[in-house]
Amino acid sequence: MSRGLNKVMIIGRLGRDPEMRYTPSGRPVTTFSVATSRNWNTSDGERRTETEWFNIVAWGSLAEICNQYLLKGQQVYIEGRLQSRNWEDPDGKKHTSIEIVASEMIMLGDRRSPDEQADDAPEEDEFPF
Repeated sequence: MSRGLNKVMIIGRLGRDPEMRYTPSGRPVTTFSVATSRNWNTSDGERRTETEWFNIVAWGSLAEICNQYLLKGQQVYIEGRLQSRNWEDPDGKKHTSIEIVASEMIMLGDRRSPDEQADDAPEEDEFPF
């Protein structure tokens, strides 16, 4: 019997405040985005930075905790699994979205005010992809 593994761990900053809603059955779900950045030097010695955005989905009590305590710009550790979703828009165009379904969240960084934290986070709209 073969076993699979689907586990993701990221550390980054929230690109927007979490948004919580409830399913028709009353189960809470919270969504937010997290930016991770990596830096490297090219062979010419030029410094480069690349930022990757991840959509995060949290369910149940973790959803409530994320909604209550997380703010845009805050640094977090997220652990979970990758999930793809497929849907068709009203025009019949097919879409796919990859998201991280969170199972763990740890708030990181110093305890600055939300305004100071937001100054450090890249704006979600800064990146066209």
